[in-house]
Amino acid sequence: MNTQSTNNPDKESQLTLGLLQAIDNKDDISQRHLAQHMGVALGLANSYLKRCVKKGFIKITTAPANRYFYYLTPQGFSEKARLTGEFLSTSLTLFRQSGDVYAEVFEQCLEKSVSRVLFAGISDLTEIAYMRSLQSELKIVGVFQPNCSKEQFFDLEVSGDISSFEGFDCVVMTSMEETSDLLSLLHEAVGEDLVIVPSLLLDMNYRSDFSDAELNSPPKVLVK
Repeated sequence: MNTQSTNNPDKESQLTLGLLQAIDNKDDISQRHLAQHMGVALGLANSYLKRCVKKGFIKITTAPANRYFYYLTPQGFSEKARLTGEFLSTSLTLFRQSGDVYAEVFEQCLEKSVSRVLFAGISDLTEIAYMRSLQSELKIVGVFQPNCSKEQFFDLEVSGDISSFEGFDCVVMTSMEETSDLLSLLHEAVGEDLVIVPSLLLDMNYRSDFSDAELNSPPKVLVK
């Protein structure tokens, strides 16, 4: 999570939960390590810390050598439990929704006689898409992921060289990070008509990664 913007309420809740979890796990954690745990700049982590202290979620005590100890108050533990429950509920909803979206994409592929699919990007969505593909007659030929040290994802080949994959009919986006860069690579390598961007990706927080044309265009399912 590398965003510095806090305009999104869901993002604010995630950052607050990350802060409370980090302090619950280690009371003498430094602000620098807090920022690393939250995936934000030091200044933003400090801002969230002050906000949580003001709300009564966190108590700060001083120690020798200019060290600080952070403790969750009873209010802090309650807030952590509440945010955790919300996060789990959202995650389960997202899991079901994404599974349904990919199942629909795979069904559309088969209707168009597209049976060999290449995934693009390794993320939580890749696992969800892979699991739903097992319930389909589609063949997943592998996962295209630039600059990846993995060579396998489940039983799928992983490669940053798209030419190493043979005989795929289309590419289905499963990435949740750097989607714009990956999409540009795919368009250059195989052409826009062979790339399917599930509607789910366009509705997520990183929809700004996509151009207006991509946001307003339905996913295409074409045969190579």
